[in-house]
Amino acid sequence: MSARSGSRNALTDVAGIRVGNAEDTAARSGVTVIAFDQAMRCAADVRGGGPATRETNAVGPDATLGIAHALTLSGGSVFGLAAADEVATVLSARGEGFLPVAGTPPVPIIPAASLYDLGNGGDKAWDERPPYRDLAREALLNLSEHISCGSHGAGYGATAGAWLGGLGTASLVTGEGEVVSALIAVNSIGSAVMPDGRAFWSWPFEIGDEFGGLSPDPKMRTCAPLPDDRKGALRPGQATCIGVVACSTALDRASLARVAIMAQDGLARAIRPSHAPFDGDTLFALCPDEVATASPEDVMRIGSAAADCISRAVARGVWEATAATETAAAYRNTR
Repeated sequence: MSARSGSRNALTDVAGIRVGNAEDTAARSGVTVIAFDQAMRCAADVRGGGPATRETNAVGPDATLGIAHALTLSGGSVFGLAAADEVATVLSARGEGFLPVAGTPPVPIIPAASLYDLGNGGDKAWDERPPYRDLAREALLNLSEHISCGSHGAGYGATAGAWLGGLGTASLVTGEGEVVSALIAVNSIGSAVMPDGRAFWSWPFEIGDEFGGLSPDPKMRTCAPLPDDRKGALRPGQATCIGVVACSTALDRASLARVAIMAQDGLARAIRPSHAPFDGDTLFALCPDEVATASPEDVMRIGSAAADCISRAVARGVWEATAATETAAAYRNTR
């Protein structure tokens, strides 16, 4: 059976998930909020050497609950983590969250990750009022099952090697009927484009022409070089891919954590180099918070599909990016 995407080819093909984006065009940064109809089981895997994260321990293997009420992805490095504060405040006011003591405010669990886009030429002179809380509130108003790829939300000010990065999403329906999906904000030191400048490293995993249907030069055999224009500016923590994978199958917490680990392989397939000391690559994994009966073989299949979805989402994010800057070109403008 040939591979096929879900009806939206998006993270939201897993039922109960909606996504909202908001951008500050002057600051060249943005926020993506992933919201749920009800709390979902959640795990996190952090691979990069310079992450900016919040509440990853709250969904870690030793956590009491291991669930999330929403997630936020953002630009802004550590400043962007304030987006999760706003989402927590709004959800608590709506009565959503963990309620350990009657009569107290509900406590939503909002894991979050931010990428580094502070050096992309946008106006970051925000003094004591970074825009991320306001962007998170706007993103909550924009929640939808439709997700636009490219220069949106957390991917608005992102770069990928010498190219613009962006927000990408993809989904896959397995032969067993499971739905697996991914969303990624691509902001990498490495390139998603092969050295021939034509095809994406993700090209073997493409479904249809979702990122151009471009195959590589058959004579191209070399590994991707580090872009010359970035070698003099590399600093730890200044590039990060952050994202989410989800599946329709309920998994226990250890199995869900394994899916997050396996999904990171999708970044290695799509970006070269990846997981560098300069990156803070972080992926969350989601599934229904229900009794889990999946076998190890099911977990292996779902994790493999999640990695494929991440690879495709990376290419879609770069393929659809349009907000060109003086430091990075839009890939499609060169086609």
